[in-house]
Amino acid sequence: MKSFFITGTDTEVGKTHISSLLLKLIGQYKHRALGFKPIAAGAELAFDQLVNEDALTLIESSNVNVPYALVNPFVFAEPIAPHIAAKLNHAALNVLGLSAAYRAIKAVEADYLLVEGAGGWALPINDEEYLYDFVVKENLPVILVVGLKLGCLNHALLTAAHMKLLGINCIGWIANHVDANMLMQQENIQSLKQRLPMPLLAIAPFNKEKPTLQIHDSLITQLALKS
Repeated sequence: MKSFFITGTDTEVGKTHISSLLLKLIGQYKHRALGFKPIAAGAELAFDQLVNEDALTLIESSNVNVPYALVNPFVFAEPIAPHIAAKLNHAALNVLGLSAAYRAIKAVEADYLLVEGAGGWALPINDEEYLYDFVVKENLPVILVVGLKLGCLNHALLTAAHMKLLGINCIGWIANHVDANMLMQQENIQSLKQRLPMPLLAIAPFNKEKPTLQIHDSLITQLALKS
């Protein structure tokens, strides 16, 4: 199983949207693709369990059927920072638990596992640990989703610099058009291409009716997709 961690430059930059498109793309190449949302804050009761909309989207986009609890093991009703939600609910949220959940879903028979993060890159999960500590521990290659909006250059460059400090293998970034009214979008993409040390893998245009992914050859190479 090939595993990749999908992170973002901020919250609400379209990690789930991009993860969904990638899962469907992998499925088009006749591979078994599975999404994993280890942490989700913001959920509602359905069928006697808390369910998160993003996790449900990953399940719908995967072509491997697994129970909800395996896809989203740590889910909180409150739409707040997960480490605060965990405290409110007297729940243990730590790297040890995330790694155990990761091992559990890796036992499923699949070819690709896309692990979607929560919030931005530097997300606290308790008073001492961050979600990136889990990424480091499991040595997961990372795909960075850059939400194209005012401030994205700063957010993307700071995120990339921190990844470099940690020795993270960020295999590339995906530009996601989250603001239809953003000025100079192509110029911002070009600025990032010049400054980020990893390749641009794809561009997701702003299209709510028919979401698409403009794929670069680097994406096919980095994911090692073969028909």
